[in-house]
Amino acid sequence: MIEENITRIHMDGKEFILIGTAHVSKHSAQQVKEVIEAEKPDSVCVELDEPRYQAITEGNKWSDMDIFKVIKENKATLLLMNLALSSFQKRMAAQFGINAGQEMIQGIESAKEVGASLVLADRDIQITFSRIWHNVGWWGKMQLITQIVYSIFSKETISEEELEKMKSQDMLNTVLSEFTEGFPRLKTPLIDERDQYLAQKIKEAPGEKIVAVLGAAHVPGIKEEIHREHDLNLITQRPPKSKVPKVLGWVIPILIISMIAYTFYANPSAGLQQTISWWLWHGGLSALGTAIAFGHPLTILTAFIAAPITALDPITAAGWFTGIVQAYLRRPNVRDFEKLSEDVYSVKGFWNNKVTRILLVVVLANLGSAIGTFIGGIDIVRLFIDNL
Repeated sequence: MIEENITRIHMDGKEFILIGTAHVSKHSAQQVKEVIEAEKPDSVCVELDEPRYQAITEGNKWSDMDIFKVIKENKATLLLMNLALSSFQKRMAAQFGINAGQEMIQGIESAKEVGASLVLADRDIQITFSRIWHNVGWWGKMQLITQIVYSIFSKETISEEELEKMKSQDMLNTVLSEFTEGFPRLKTPLIDERDQYLAQKIKEAPGEKIVAVLGAAHVPGIKEEIHREHDLNLITQRPPKSKVPKVLGWVIPILIISMIAYTFYANPSAGLQQTISWWLWHGGLSALGTAIAFGHPLTILTAFIAAPITALDPITAAGWFTGIVQAYLRRPNVRDFEKLSEDVYSVKGFWNNKVTRILLVVVLANLGSAIGTFIGGIDIVRLFIDNL
């Protein structure tokens, strides 16, 4: 058996065999099979969490998704990001004729064949996203979304050099690699914390011989972290929500309404101008975003009417109303859900599929409204100052 990419650690009466795999390499899957069959371990740890494990073993059950529930729970952006990452993975697989994560599938199958316990050793990807999101700030969030969208929809092919780099990374690391260079704080939730989580789960796996199937980038960190104790509860906590957005959500509307009211009192015509400006910027930009998403004409009209009002209400958002209206007018059918995994492969598919179009309507309507708050707010402040 070739020992290349294999690390052996003996500790506390246990043997840990770490296989540093390439997530886009056919050779890695074969090596995983050979190692597990030869070693016959008590446990096999794979770099997967429960949702990704279910997606691999059962497929993405998009038909079970309640699109109205997604909109009402404000999860449209999160779902769109997950679908976008799936798109990137499919594009890469199409170019190289390989399936990312094949070595994890092999690890699952080989564990069953030798009767080993299967341990899902990675942290929930939603928690990782949450901790990343918390670390980057408002401007970082905008850059992060831009980076991911560009990586997904770029028509550039992946070079051999980039492929070699990707072979030592997992999918999330690959998409965010350039962004991480500009935001060093991302390394903690994306790499360091996951190394700690993986090391602790591997260490706690049942039995005396444990094989761990890991992305090669995590092996150096795990070799260090496995000798330390880590509190899994601590590194799986979702970051506390900042009170600042909630406070601003109430303060900004109160200020806007107060300035318009005062301006109306001091100069009714200027107050009317403020109101019209607020409505046109908000309604116009939110409607434009909805139109870019190819929303139904009535959905576009809903955005124009709802955005100026919801911008003054911290509880609701324009995208909530546009998404619900679009879902009612262009309700996705079974075929749309069945084709979802294929349609996310292309920009055209994202816009044509009724499910992703609803998500785009929600996100772009909210984005237009957010920009409208900034521009319309500046105009209101200007007219307010002029009439002091």
